[in-house]
Amino acid sequence: MKRDLMEILACPICKGDLDLEVTEENDEIKEGVLRCVKCDLEYPIEDGIPNMLPPELRT
Repeated sequence: MKRDLMEILACPICKGDLDLEVTEENDEIKEGVLRCVKCDLEYPIEDGIPNMLPPELRT
């Protein structure tokens, strides 16, 4: 995931801003977490892909 994507991403539940926590980064973000500032839900970033599904729909 490119850092520029943060400019357009928002929480799919409440439309709140997201904080980024990176655990692995090369040229792009490979692993990490997006956390909603408003409703405190977390969205994982795995293999460079943010999973923006609500927690109850993730497998």
